[in-house]
Amino acid sequence: MRRHTSRTGTGRVFGGLTAAALCASVALTLVAPAAQAAAPRPGGRVDWDAIARCESNGDWNANTGNGHYGGLQFKQSSWVAAGGLRYAPRADLATKAQQIATARRLAAMQGMGAWACARR
Repeated sequence: MRRHTSRTGTGRVFGGLTAAALCASVALTLVAPAAQAAAPRPGGRVDWDAIARCESNGDWNANTGNGHYGGLQFKQSSWVAAGGLRYAPRADLATKAQQIATARRLAAMQGMGAWACARR
């Protein structure tokens, strides 16, 4: 007795799963460099320049109208909560060093999850 295998049954499901796995693999390969760049350096130091490259293309004066400001793309409420107002009304108006100082305080308060590029 021969088994009959439908071309429209399990083959398509398996093919779809294979395609999904391939897409996921490619996506992970593409984001891995950003994740490695943003990860803390040996000794626990954070590469803020790498995070800024990922968040704002390294533009420390970024104000694109999306509600996030500066190189590290602070929400205004986060900027205020972390003490950024001692430097400037918004992050994009502060220097790189001032943004990093505020980011360190925000990271101490919330962890590195405050930045999408640092969560990867």
